[in-house]
Amino acid sequence: MNSEVVIDVQQQEIAIALLEDQKLVEYQKEPRTVSYSVGNIYIAKVKKLMPGLNACFVDVGYERDAFLHYLDLGTRFHSFEKYLKQVESDKKKLYPFAKAQRMPDIEKDGSVQNKLSIGQEVLVQVVKEPISTKGPRITCELSFAGRFLVLVPFYDKVSVSSKIKSSEERARLKQLIQSIKPKNCGVIVRTVAEGKKVAELDAELSILTKRWEDAIKKVHKTKDRPQLVFEEKGRTVALIRDLLDSTYQSIHINDEEVYKEVKDYVSLIAPERANIVKWYNGKVPIFDNFGVTRQIKSGFGKIVNFKRGAYLIIEHTEAMHVVDVNSGTRARSENGQEENALNVNLDAADELARQVRLRDMGGIIIVDFIDMKLAEDRQLLYERMCKNLQTDRARHNILPLSKFGLMQITRQRVRPAMDVNVEETCPTCFGKGTIKSSVLFTDQLEGKIDHLVNKIGIKKFYLHVHPYVAAYINQGFPSLKRKWQLKYGFGVHVISSEKLAFLQYEIYNKDREFIDMKEEIETK
Repeated sequence: MNSEVVIDVQQQEIAIALLEDQKLVEYQKEPRTVSYSVGNIYIAKVKKLMPGLNACFVDVGYERDAFLHYLDLGTRFHSFEKYLKQVESDKKKLYPFAKAQRMPDIEKDGSVQNKLSIGQEVLVQVVKEPISTKGPRITCELSFAGRFLVLVPFYDKVSVSSKIKSSEERARLKQLIQSIKPKNCGVIVRTVAEGKKVAELDAELSILTKRWEDAIKKVHKTKDRPQLVFEEKGRTVALIRDLLDSTYQSIHINDEEVYKEVKDYVSLIAPERANIVKWYNGKVPIFDNFGVTRQIKSGFGKIVNFKRGAYLIIEHTEAMHVVDVNSGTRARSENGQEENALNVNLDAADELARQVRLRDMGGIIIVDFIDMKLAEDRQLLYERMCKNLQTDRARHNILPLSKFGLMQITRQRVRPAMDVNVEETCPTCFGKGTIKSSVLFTDQLEGKIDHLVNKIGIKKFYLHVHPYVAAYINQGFPSLKRKWQLKYGFGVHVISSEKLAFLQYEIYNKDREFIDMKEEIETK
């Protein structure tokens, strides 16, 4: 599998597309004025205690206060609390972290009102972006993530990723990190650290340690509360840090400043791969050049088409995402309805796994698959879904199909789901209604032609379209019309009709009789 990242930097926003074998699987977009807050560390104040929830609200500078549950205080809360008091007790000289004393862990079944008081200062880290009417979710268990390692203050252990299977390599990494880790800190060794030399790991550990030291220095120097003391890298660098591996062939960026930032970061974490970062300065928009725009137009929206006429209907409510699987115009299998249902459902599972990552769906996802009678078919579908989501970085849980044919999926929600409006203002009514994305209209027409020729068996017909659309189909060498004729036969005729609206079409057979090819989903 070949992966590449395409980054479109505009004056107002930055968009990141992740492609796997040229297929869009992740898409993130945010205004340049809005920072990516997950990973940020604040020195903040407790604003309100909620004994009934065993939680509190903390002012970290957002419009809505952050939510901190008792369990998110972390087992090492007493150590952080005491060290913070030592840092703030002497404003002239910073109390060294190496001399900090580790305190006993807090009890798991304690009460927040016994540990915190209103106005108390705490060090917190954002773990979930503000979503809808909710403020950010925070924790007092601080960590500093790098490419190979994660530094955890007041954590005395060295943990190695369970995905590293070799017992010899696990023992080597554990012994190596144990010998170089700073005092009063623990380290989590990430999967990509497998086989790395001590010099690379030591260099990154020094960088992470400096980030923690700089954060404490900022706490010591500043009086304002709340105060940002550590800012995570931008979303672009954070994505590359977590994803970069041997499958990545290129990172294309159309902005020189962001290009230099990413190039410097990749040179730091993987010097031998710095050449995969490429500055794109072509005249064609970067997303158009790499085929991302068309995939965004077809991948978002309420209705998503996939193989051979089948489609998904995706609805987003306040409580959950609901997905309905429809076979559409798909040809029935020769072996009966059961096999047809299985084939549609398996293809739907493939597309749904992509949609979950692409839209960054979080919370509860309910999928209504086509009913299947055989238990082995339902199990096959469940296994297919589990396999498809193995590459998903977000934590998730999948339940087998219920007796109603519903599959329930829960997925970690870190930021709001990506919702891209792909509908366009109608050029005929000027905004009183909407139309589907016009760039996909010729794809829709080709689907109709394929159905006519290969499913119904009509080899000669006349496709009537708006004059502008007819001009587009007939232009170029080879033209789109010529490509259709070479693929479906020379019985394909395109006729310019002034009576039709911009994205209307009509099809007539060789005897000039009208053929109704419109589907229900086109008229909704």
